[in-house]
Amino acid sequence: MYAVISSGGKQYRVQPGETIHVERLDAEVGQNVKFDEVLAVKTDTDFRVGTPLVAGASVNGKVVDHGRGDKIIVFRFKRKKQYKKTTGHRQGFTAVKIAEIVA
Repeated sequence: MYAVISSGGKQYRVQPGETIHVERLDAEVGQNVKFDEVLAVKTDTDFRVGTPLVAGASVNGKVVDHGRGDKIIVFRFKRKKQYKKTTGHRQGFTAVKIAEIVA
Protein backbone atom coordinates (compact mmCIF):
# COMPACT_ATOMS: atom_id res chain seq x y z
CA MET A 1 0.00 0.00 0.00
CA TYR A 2 1.25 3.48 -0.81
CA ALA A 3 -0.04 7.02 -1.19
CA VAL A 4 1.00 10.20 -2.95
CA ILE A 5 0.78 13.25 -0.69
CA SER A 6 1.44 16.95 -1.14
CA SER A 7 3.33 18.93 1.49
CA GLY A 8 5.17 22.22 1.16
CA GLY A 9 4.44 22.50 -2.55
CA LYS A 10 6.07 19.14 -3.32
CA GLN A 11 4.69 15.65 -3.85
CA TYR A 12 5.92 12.54 -2.04
CA ARG A 13 5.22 8.83 -2.53
CA VAL A 14 4.95 7.33 0.95
CA GLN A 15 4.54 3.87 2.48
CA PRO A 16 3.93 2.87 6.11
CA GLY A 17 7.18 2.58 8.06
CA GLU A 18 9.07 4.88 5.69
CA THR A 19 10.86 8.08 6.81
CA ILE A 20 10.61 11.09 4.50
CA HIS A 21 12.09 14.60 4.58
CA VAL A 22 9.48 17.30 3.97
CA GLU A 23 9.72 21.08 4.12
CA ARG A 24 10.02 22.37 7.69
CA LEU A 25 6.82 21.84 9.71
CA ASP A 26 5.78 23.69 12.87
CA ALA A 27 5.67 20.58 15.04
CA GLU A 28 7.78 19.37 17.94
CA VAL A 29 9.86 16.19 17.80
CA GLY A 30 7.67 13.25 18.81
CA GLN A 31 4.43 15.00 17.85
CA ASN A 32 1.97 13.33 15.49
CA VAL A 33 1.21 15.02 12.17
CA LYS A 34 -1.57 14.41 9.68
CA PHE A 35 -1.34 15.00 5.93
CA ASP A 36 -4.80 15.64 4.47
CA GLU A 37 -3.70 16.48 0.93
CA VAL A 38 -3.69 12.93 -0.48
CA LEU A 39 -3.53 12.89 -4.28
CA ALA A 40 -3.64 9.11 -4.87
CA VAL A 41 -3.95 5.90 -2.86
CA LYS A 42 -2.92 2.39 -3.99
CA THR A 43 -4.25 -0.49 -1.91
CA ASP A 44 -4.02 -4.22 -2.52
CA THR A 45 -7.24 -4.23 -4.52
CA ASP A 46 -7.64 -0.85 -6.16
CA PHE A 47 -6.02 2.43 -7.14
CA ARG A 48 -7.81 5.71 -6.41
CA VAL A 49 -6.81 9.05 -7.89
CA GLY A 50 -8.33 12.23 -6.50
CA THR A 51 -9.80 15.15 -8.41
CA PRO A 52 -7.66 16.84 -7.07
CA LEU A 53 -7.76 15.12 -3.63
CA VAL A 54 -8.96 11.68 -2.54
CA ALA A 55 -12.03 12.18 -0.35
CA GLY A 56 -11.66 10.88 3.21
CA ALA A 57 -8.03 9.81 2.81
CA SER A 58 -5.21 10.92 5.09
CA VAL A 59 -1.69 9.92 6.05
CA ASN A 60 -0.57 9.90 9.68
CA GLY A 61 3.03 10.24 10.77
CA LYS A 62 5.32 11.16 13.63
CA VAL A 63 8.00 13.86 13.63
CA VAL A 64 11.40 12.22 14.12
CA ASP A 65 13.86 15.07 13.61
CA HIS A 66 14.42 18.61 12.35
CA GLY A 67 17.50 19.48 10.34
CA ARG A 68 19.05 21.36 7.48
CA GLY A 69 19.93 20.00 4.07
CA ASP A 70 23.21 20.14 2.20
CA LYS A 71 24.63 23.53 1.35
CA ILE A 72 24.16 24.83 -2.17
CA ILE A 73 26.33 27.59 -3.59
CA VAL A 74 24.67 30.55 -5.34
CA PHE A 75 27.16 32.41 -7.55
CA ARG A 76 26.19 35.59 -9.36
CA PHE A 77 28.33 37.59 -11.72
CA LYS A 78 28.08 40.20 -14.43
CA ARG A 79 30.62 39.92 -17.17
CA LYS A 80 32.99 42.78 -17.91
CA LYS A 81 31.85 44.64 -14.76
CA GLN A 82 34.03 42.93 -12.11
CA TYR A 83 30.90 41.95 -10.14
CA LYS A 84 30.98 38.63 -8.32
CA LYS A 85 28.87 37.54 -5.37
CA THR A 86 28.86 34.15 -3.68
CA THR A 87 26.25 33.09 -1.14
CA GLY A 88 25.14 29.77 0.28
CA HIS A 89 21.82 28.31 1.30
CA ARG A 90 20.74 25.39 3.47
CA GLN A 91 17.05 24.46 3.34
CA GLY A 92 15.40 23.32 6.56
CA PHE A 93 13.56 19.99 6.66
CA THR A 94 11.49 17.85 8.99
CA ALA A 95 11.96 14.08 9.05
CA VAL A 96 8.59 12.31 9.39
CA LYS A 97 8.10 8.57 9.96
CA ILE A 98 4.90 7.43 8.24
CA ALA A 99 2.71 5.45 10.64
CA GLU A 100 -0.39 4.61 8.60
CA ILE A 101 -2.39 5.43 5.51
CA VAL A 102 -6.10 5.89 6.09
CA ALA A 103 -7.95 5.20 2.85
